[in-house]
Amino acid sequence: MFEEINNLPLHPLVVHGAVVLIPLLVLGAVVYAVAPRLRPRVSWAVVTLAVAAPLAALFAKLSGDAFRQRLIDRNALSGEVLNRVNDHRSLGNITLWLTIALGVVTLLFVLVTSRRSRSVPVWSVVVVGLVVVGLAAVSGYYVFQTGDHGARAVWEGF
Repeated sequence: MFEEINNLPLHPLVVHGAVVLIPLLVLGAVVYAVAPRLRPRVSWAVVTLAVAAPLAALFAKLSGDAFRQRLIDRNALSGEVLNRVNDHRSLGNITLWLTIALGVVTLLFVLVTSRRSRSVPVWSVVVVGLVVVGLAAVSGYYVFQTGDHGARAVWEGF
């Protein structure tokens, strides 16, 4: 299902969704966390990205696994090249889990800071905000590393 579309590998196409949506989630979550005055304006976008970015990461991972298996089945991967692809895959797995965590915590943060949740203690808003910023930083780092490893594997040759 996640192997190809129009006889082309799906992964190079799908990965662009993750490459765009995860950094947008990182940016949106940080803005939402550090700029309370902007929250009403950006909450809809942050909620949308908190759902869409993890889905994009999941589709990138599933299509990447299918692409990797296709190359292995065709004996196109071995030795050092397989090691590079496996490194890229490991980074992609970490990126997926971090993006899911960022999405969930961001949704929780939007819920706690909504106008309906005025009974939430201020310290909990601060703590969740710090967790959002920390997860955003780590997610941003890993999405960059994953993309960089994948791009280098392609451009420097298999």
